Amino acid sequence: MTTRSVTHTTFVIERTYPVPPKRVFAAFADLELKERWFSTPADWVDRHHSLDFRVGGHETNQGGTPGDVVHRFEASYQDIVDGERIVYTYDLYADDRRMSVSLATIELRPEADGTHMTFTEQGAFLDGIDDPAEREHGTNLMLDGLGAALAEMP
Repeated sequence: MTTRSVTHTTFVIERTYPVPPKRVFAAFADLELKERWFSTPADWVDRHHSLDFRVGGHETNQGGTPGDVVHRFEASYQDIVDGERIVYTYDLYADDRRMSVSLATIELRPEADGTHMTFTEQGAFLDGIDDPAEREHGTNLMLDGLGAALAEMP
């Protein structure tokens, strides 16, 4: 028998990127640009990434190491304000087990040196499969990767 549980958490991560909000926004909106920082490693199997970036659109990103768990991100875009805001809900899966359900909000504000981004996630972590602290850590790493990708983008 599986013990059921839900752990709720909210975390906020702020970053400043030395590029205009339009470029940061494009890194989320364009599949080719997004794959530079939000993709599965090249050696993963069952890789798939699709993006329909519009209100009501969906995104799926999945893959896993050979012989191990396949991780899947499934998102639905709830609100998009060009160059300013992205709100989406998403589920994370380990194989067919739902690990969490989250609401993510990305706010972009121009600054003299570029863009100030505020990333807020509110999550329901299910049945002890995933750890909120690990999610926050992973999101920090992902946003670091976004910064590196933005520095390399023309």
